[in-house]
Amino acid sequence: MDFPVKKHRITALVSGHVQGVGYRRFAQLRAENLRLAGYTNNLDDGRVEVIAEGLKPDLEQLLHHLGKGSTHAKVSSIEATWAEATGLEGFYVY
Repeated sequence: MDFPVKKHRITALVSGHVQGVGYRRFAQLRAENLRLAGYTNNLDDGRVEVIAEGLKPDLEQLLHHLGKGSTHAKVSSIEATWAEATGLEGFYVY
């Protein structure tokens, strides 16, 4: 008997020098490589928001990548909250 796979959702608010340095595209590529769904966008306060859904180990791996950041980014902190997945598909940059 196959049981449904439980998917999770993270909302990560990334602070530091993360706008204007390719960070959203970096997050998108990492998420797509992990087969995660969601989106990323710049916030007015200088942070980048990353919403991603998928399996918990893959989301944890994404958080690890987000903490390292893209080549020119300098991540100072990540505030992550967990929730149940809502059924997002694809991964987009806004």
